[in-house]
Amino acid sequence: MTEKYLDKAYSARDAVSTRALYDGWAASYEAEIAENGYVTPGRSAAALAQFVEDKTLPILDFGCGTGLSGLALGVAGFTTIDGVDLSADMIEVAKAKKVYRSLQQVEAGQLPNHKPGDYAAIAAIGVIGAGAAPISVFDQLMQALDSGGKLVFSLNDHSLENSQNTARINEWTDCGAARILFCEYGDHLPGINLKSNVYVLEKA
Repeated sequence: MTEKYLDKAYSARDAVSTRALYDGWAASYEAEIAENGYVTPGRSAAALAQFVEDKTLPILDFGCGTGLSGLALGVAGFTTIDGVDLSADMIEVAKAKKVYRSLQQVEAGQLPNHKPGDYAAIAAIGVIGAGAAPISVFDQLMQALDSGGKLVFSLNDHSLENSQNTARINEWTDCGAARILFCEYGDHLPGINLKSNVYVLEKA
């Protein structure tokens, strides 16, 4: 019987344990979340597409996993996508999808070597929250964008329960460092009745 990982995914853990979880989950990840109707990649990609006119510009899929977010971004019209992830095993699955210009394994909290402006947009779909990346990663991603750059990301119900996550977004928007272009609450994993907010922010 295939081991189920979804019930473990939202438990707090350190970076080493997180990598081990996702390495072990890589082979069965897509089948398990497909059973539960994972829709946030499609929602996020469609939201970002509304605000990026030139879809040939490079975008970064941060926490790309097995490439479901990259596939969704491709369907939305984006043609130049780089992916990074903590899990080497997840990246191997993503390679087979042939939607990425490049794929790179990174350490927790590490961004690829690039300067602000190299990417017109960054996607962090299903990445930030309990059992995954801390909200400090949101700051890193925003800082990695140039003025006018877009960040699309999601916070599921577990992440929304932690007021520190939404407070960090407000810190950026209240001082005018960024503005919210899009925020919509909807399905995340309908099979387990989990929803998420999808956001698109633009850096000032």
